[in-house]
Amino acid sequence: MKDTLLCFLFFIWVSFSVKAQFSIQGTIRANKSKARFVNVQINSSSLGVTSDENGFFKVDGLKKGSYKLSFSSVEYIPFDTIILVESNVSLNIDLKAKYNELQGITISANLKPTYVSKSPVKVEIMTQKQLNLFLPSANSSLTESVALMPGVQEVVACGVCFTNNISINGLDGPYTAVLIDGMPMFGNLASVYGLNGIPNAFIEQIEVIKGPSSTLYGSEAVGGVINVITKKSNAENQASIDLMLNSNEELFANLAFEKQAKHFNYMLGLNSARMHNFKDFNNDFFNDMINLDRYSLFQKFDFKRKSGQPFTLSSKLYYEDRRNGVQDFLSDYKNLRGNDSIYGESIYTKRLELFGSYHFNSKEEIRLDYSVSLHDQNSYYGDVSYIAKQNTAFFNLIHHKQITRHELTSGLTFRTQYYNDNTIATPQAELNYIPGVFCQDEIPMHKKLKTLIGLRADYYSEHKAIFSPRLSVKYDLNSLNTLRLNVGTGFRIVNLFTEDHAFVTGQRTVEIKEDILPEQSINTTLNYHKLLFFNNTQLTLDLDAFYTYFTNKINPDYSEAQKIIYQNSSGHSTSKGVSLSINQQSKALGINANITLQQVTETEIDENNIKITRALEFAPKWTAMLAVSYLFEKIALRVSYNNQFTGPMQLPEVFDIDQNGQPLTTSRPTLSQSFSLHNIKLEKTINKKISIYGGIVNLLSYRQALSPLVGINDPNASNGFSAYFDTAYAFSPIEGREYYLGVILNLSKNK
Repeated sequence: MKDTLLCFLFFIWVSFSVKAQFSIQGTIRANKSKARFVNVQINSSSLGVTSDENGFFKVDGLKKGSYKLSFSSVEYIPFDTIILVESNVSLNIDLKAKYNELQGITISANLKPTYVSKSPVKVEIMTQKQLNLFLPSANSSLTESVALMPGVQEVVACGVCFTNNISINGLDGPYTAVLIDGMPMFGNLASVYGLNGIPNAFIEQIEVIKGPSSTLYGSEAVGGVINVITKKSNAENQASIDLMLNSNEELFANLAFEKQAKHFNYMLGLNSARMHNFKDFNNDFFNDMINLDRYSLFQKFDFKRKSGQPFTLSSKLYYEDRRNGVQDFLSDYKNLRGNDSIYGESIYTKRLELFGSYHFNSKEEIRLDYSVSLHDQNSYYGDVSYIAKQNTAFFNLIHHKQITRHELTSGLTFRTQYYNDNTIATPQAELNYIPGVFCQDEIPMHKKLKTLIGLRADYYSEHKAIFSPRLSVKYDLNSLNTLRLNVGTGFRIVNLFTEDHAFVTGQRTVEIKEDILPEQSINTTLNYHKLLFFNNTQLTLDLDAFYTYFTNKINPDYSEAQKIIYQNSSGHSTSKGVSLSINQQSKALGINANITLQQVTETEIDENNIKITRALEFAPKWTAMLAVSYLFEKIALRVSYNNQFTGPMQLPEVFDIDQNGQPLTTSRPTLSQSFSLHNIKLEKTINKKISIYGGIVNLLSYRQALSPLVGINDPNASNGFSAYFDTAYAFSPIEGREYYLGVILNLSKNK
């Protein structure tokens, strides 16, 4: 009996002990998605678990009491909570994603904020912090910044005035639509000269879409889209000054000011540049560096409405005095503009831009995006004048609506454009009205598959209706591996004389053999995205393949001496290739490496019905980039290094002249040599008020071996006025190593 009683008491004790052990379980989510592989620690001890692919976690064997649960992951902001355990506990935990490439927010893909990881369209993002890592902040231009992305490069269009544009996947700059806050600010004329005046201080991020985007953005969005997203002012009153001087005696300054008022938040930015030096490294008697004075004033108002709906209005005033030429011209260029014996190029550019967005106070999600730009260019190329005006207005009425699983985006667009110049190609001013309509539907087919289909129609009085469909598919192989496929068509309305200044920068004459038709293209891009985690570090890998097929392609033909011949191609052109990029980010270390292999060709049928395929000029066979930055946290010093490699590219056939002023029988090389540019930057934070930075651009002092100019030093003509003078052989830097030093002053009052 005694033994029986003891067994009974032992059973009761064991039962009570078992019942006294409880569990905490739950599901972790972030941004309405399951948060996988999150570490859950108990009371800062080694006791803990990791959430599975569905975000589920469970901790067993807990007694009654209070426990501190800590949730951490490289993807999400750490979160702690105190849980009182008196029985089994079930939780729902919401985490916030860290702002990185994976969970960054894009606007370009769908005309509304969307997490990059959720978008069917592949979007690459460069934040303002990344912009300032490798480039001097006071002088970092849009073209230099996006060149750090795979498949994107800066292309110099002229060997005297050094105008530039942005090439995506080997396609010329005019094939890329450049936007500010989703609005097409730059017409064809401004795409040549207006890209460098956006104040860096108020850029939130730059978004790049490579591939078809005409469905949302119309003409020019053939090769891709570059969308500059400006900051939203929500900070307290603050101001800063960024000053920089380099070894070429070039001075740059940025002023940034933000203020909160009762009815609006206000931002003001002033960007200026002064470059007055003369250096002739290659002994061609022309300055190897551009001279200019540039001023850009940026303002943005974020109005505070009772409805809480956004209403923004931004403006930019831009002035640039750009000039270059022989030294005598630069010493008195204002009086020598248009001189027929002292060669120089002088370009005065004035721009006014207004743009913004107004969200209607309605049950439906409706907004009006708008932009107006006035562009005035007064220029001389030698003794040839080019006076042009281009005024554009763009309105985009956008409606977003969720219907069951369908996320619909539709809109009405209207664009008006005025253009006039003093060339024979424009006998009278041109005024065009271009209405358009678009619609797209984003559909989650199931939890792993999402599709996006869209269609746009624009009406041109000369070309009638032009349709642009697209299809995007996103398939999640699992939580760490994603495939994206984009297929679509693009089109481009061409204005030759605003895009190609070779007809005035040299002595070639222009011949247009037929009425120029819009270029048409079909494009396919395939992306594989992989996410890796190790040692509290996130690494992303992207493998892309792209293919673009053009008809009606317009290429300048330089094969006949002293001529540029324009006509629609009777054959076709293609741009195809692959790219690989790897990005690793941690608190201290950042590594970004990429390589792009591409082939850009044109195929024509000759008089013997034989297909002739040739490589197009200035499209490198490959490009690569390595960028590394490291923060020495204890001494508040960041060191950044980047190396940009450019492979061989096809060059135009040009001929130097002999001592009698006649062209040589053998042309210059028509294939460039590979080259690389190395840059290094150091930035040191002194205190909350002051930080200093400095660095070296073109560390190894690489220069193009041959002058970008041909037909110089002709005994029968003044330098620059030879019948054989040409500026088209510019494919890499001709300016050597450059040192710079800058200081950033925070003028805000610290509380």
